[in-house]
Amino acid sequence: MSSSPSSRPSVVVAELGPTNTGKTYRAIERMLEHDSGIIGLPLRLLAREVYDRVTAKVGEGRVALMTGEEKRIPPRPDYWICTVEAMPTDREVDFLAVDEIQLAAHRERGHVFTDRLLHARGRKETWFLGADTMRPMVQALIPHASVKRATRLSQLRYAGRKSLKSLPPRSAVVAFSADRVYELAESLRRLRGGVAVVLGALSPRTRNAQVAMYQSGEVQYLVATDAIGMGLNLDLNHVAFATLSKFDGAEQRDLYPDELAQIAGRAGRHLNDGSFGALNTLPELPPRIVSAIESHRFPAVRSLIWRNSSLDFASPEALLDSLSRAPRDSAFVRVERADDFDALKGLSAVPAIRELTTDKASVELLWQVCQVPDFRKGLFGQHVALLRETFLQLTAGDGKLDPTWLGRQVSPLDDASGDIHTLMDRLAAIRIWTYISHRPGWLNDAGEWQERTRRIEDALGDALHERLVERFVQRAARRSARRFVRASTTTQAAASDSPFAKLGLLLTEVPGAEGAVMTEEQFVQRVVDATHEAFEVDPLGRISFEAQPLARLVRGRDRRSPQLALAEPEVWTGGARQRLERRLVALARDLVTEAMGGFPAESFTGESRAPALRGVAYRLAEGLGIISQGEAREQWRLLDEESRERLKAQGVHEGQRFLYVTGALSPQALERRAMLTALFQQAPCPQGIPQEPALNVAALAGRNARAFGYEVIGPVALRIDIVERLAEGLRNPQAAKQVHALMQQLRLDGGTRAQVLRALGGQPGGAAQKRRRRRRGRKPPTAVPGKGGAHGQEPAGSSRFNERP
Repeated sequence: MSSSPSSRPSVVVAELGPTNTGKTYRAIERMLEHDSGIIGLPLRLLAREVYDRVTAKVGEGRVALMTGEEKRIPPRPDYWICTVEAMPTDREVDFLAVDEIQLAAHRERGHVFTDRLLHARGRKETWFLGADTMRPMVQALIPHASVKRATRLSQLRYAGRKSLKSLPPRSAVVAFSADRVYELAESLRRLRGGVAVVLGALSPRTRNAQVAMYQSGEVQYLVATDAIGMGLNLDLNHVAFATLSKFDGAEQRDLYPDELAQIAGRAGRHLNDGSFGALNTLPELPPRIVSAIESHRFPAVRSLIWRNSSLDFASPEALLDSLSRAPRDSAFVRVERADDFDALKGLSAVPAIRELTTDKASVELLWQVCQVPDFRKGLFGQHVALLRETFLQLTAGDGKLDPTWLGRQVSPLDDASGDIHTLMDRLAAIRIWTYISHRPGWLNDAGEWQERTRRIEDALGDALHERLVERFVQRAARRSARRFVRASTTTQAAASDSPFAKLGLLLTEVPGAEGAVMTEEQFVQRVVDATHEAFEVDPLGRISFEAQPLARLVRGRDRRSPQLALAEPEVWTGGARQRLERRLVALARDLVTEAMGGFPAESFTGESRAPALRGVAYRLAEGLGIISQGEAREQWRLLDEESRERLKAQGVHEGQRFLYVTGALSPQALERRAMLTALFQQAPCPQGIPQEPALNVAALAGRNARAFGYEVIGPVALRIDIVERLAEGLRNPQAAKQVHALMQQLRLDGGTRAQVLRALGGQPGGAAQKRRRRRRGRKPPTAVPGKGGAHGQEPAGSSRFNERP
């Protein structure tokens, strides 16, 4: 990500329009057409949702998730899904997008979005997504931007006032305080039997479980804050406002029409129309507001919130002065207040801190400490006191936080007992320590603290979800209170014929059986959070996790698109089933990518790519990373040098008989290839595939050898990696020993060995036969001009792909 719009030329696109226009979907698809990308989103809940969507397309191995408190970073990610504040500004990528860019006018967070609008660019392409009210500002600040108006895919209509009892199924009721949300949820539970709850203060773990419960149809109603207004994809038919005002951090005020529209627009997804209204405890919405929401027309944004990004770290006073600097452009308004600025102002007045901040490094550290978020939103003085102690520890001794002190702060939070409010308070508190644990260089054993704080947050999130379900979902409406036992825990489970019977037992806690019993949500979350290596996939496509059979891969439309079938779907509640399937779809994508040797096919097959490059990439993807020269020759010849180098950088190699991804010939990739091919053909692999380097053609029983990674040569089928090694060796006069060793490994009889060597361009007797001929006075065959060296071989370094047909 470039920090300056002028550092490299970049196409800038602004997709502006109302909700349900598919803006975010198109940005994701566009990002995947590039080799690398970053997308910044306004909420960590939305970041997690987009992460799930992207990993379902390309697998988890290529995607990183980064928010203030959650980081899932594989060894070599191509794509980064982030909150806007957490976008890695020092990382260059081809594509960059920022969602909900109209938040640049938000009084507290706006300066971050404004900074991204002014400075964040992808090397090749940059997209800004948001409301059409941002059109004048984008055109003024980025004159060369291509501004497009996105059209809503469905209609949004005002439905007037309704009572809670008369709300149609698939409705969301929106309030703006936790207490009011709980009150409405309790009323709906009594009337309708069950309701899901979504608040911005929930952990992603809790929110995902609640949303999955709603999305799967376990409950038909949702009560939420305006957290649902920022792009969360929910199957809503109707949105009802329970109040029309909110506290915005400074004052209680009426909602602006565009804020009402942002939330109301969640109703109606894709081509399904939606409706909005208010509860009958409120007056009718004014006609002008109704008209504005239905027609998606609102006053344009005329100024953006700004904060100076060129900071002076000479002293705390200099830093405060640079942060307080007024903008030079009338299009910007300096941010009125921000927690980090207020914390800096308070800490700068502390004599002990003033004595320590005498150089640039210490002032920079003080600023980093001030940026620790106050998730508790309680007494700000308590938060400043916490930051004071944090800074003093980081500037004393070894420059790390004292683990004993850390333990005293974190240990009291490791308690999943209590009511909903108690659990939410603990969740807010542990988020601070999760954030601190991810600060580089602040802790000894940072990995252990990250694991500990995450474990506590997960436990609190699970407990909170259970409390929400217990309180707002009647037992008759859901089976969520059940617990299940892990494998071999009881003789009853072991005796069952069903591998899932042991998971479905309705049990209470088993005293003394630590870790043996867990709720459905806890087990599902373990699966969702698990890395790729935690799953076991056998040659028949059966997937297990921690010795529990979960699902199996089944035939899809092609080898690259296997489908999933849970082993016994009726065991799971709908929300759990949906979350399991989403995680396992991402696993399936990773398995396909393994078979292709890690080749990122999606990055090369987008519409913006040259037709020849798309063609080669498409054929490689269809061939799971291996195609013959005949398939590739014409399109390879049409590639420009840059495209060839891009493919080679991804491991694509010009072999003697094949164009292949180097990693696709590894033993693990060939195993995945055999599994995917057998699934698609709905027949077991022929015996010996892929372990045996050579098979009798009869053993294939007429099946396509190349589909399994073999090439038929005479009476045998050789594994393609062996074919390429032999062909390379026969072209290189210095590789006689390598060829001899390979031929011995194949254990072929004399006649078959001769046929293989002739087919690959060699001589049955090899170098020994040449020496015998010379001793008899015979001359070696003369090379035919234009036909390469002896035996009709091509000169070393030539490529069949460069031949004219």
